[in-house]
Amino acid sequence: DVTEGACGYGNLFQEGYGLETAALSTALFNNGNTCGACFELVCANSRWCKPNAGSITVTATNFCPPNYSPPLNTRWCNPPNKHFDLSMKMFISIAEYSGGIVPVKFRRVKCQTRGGVRFEIKGNPYFIMVLVYNVGGAGDVTSVAIRGNNSPWIPMQRNWGQNWNTGVRLVGQRLSFLVQTSDGMSMTFVDVASENWGFGQTFEASRATLNFH
Repeated sequence: DVTEGACGYGNLFQEGYGLETAALSTALFNNGNTCGACFELVCANSRWCKPNAGSITVTATNFCPPNYSPPLNTRWCNPPNKHFDLSMKMFISIAEYSGGIVPVKFRRVKCQTRGGVRFEIKGNPYFIMVLVYNVGGAGDVTSVAIRGNNSPWIPMQRNWGQNWNTGVRLVGQRLSFLVQTSDGMSMTFVDVASENWGFGQTFEASRATLNFH
């Protein structure tokens, strides 16, 4: 599904992810903490593998829920299985369509993105929710803080996927963000949104101050 997903990215084409995505099983999804991470996959030891297909790289954008109903061969996303549910385009890049399910070897890789980190601001004056996406490097955001030009840094809570929220009123203030990813990289984006920002708007941050923790 390229229009919705458990990470909250919405339309994956509009957000820049396209079809190079995967829904992760419970063991990999980690309650949404893995959203935005990138994986390199190769088809391994199956007669359905395409010869000389090489590898594909996908971004985690969705959750493949467990299925406890029979038959047993539909339980690929159940714990403790590490399973990637791929778009058709990505699957047939490495395996024959008839294979359906194939074994893969995989590893985490750095995400290569176009443009800067993007912040979509949603909610209302009493509840701000921010979708953070197009994050390069580790890709998976582990913490977010927000600051108005008249406020200190305010830690945000993960609402779901990569949507982060706060109940602090910041309407009419310039907004800055502090974003940390799973590799310990901390990125500070100053004055991403001007005082006249509105709900439903998306802002792209072109520059950041970087620190490792």
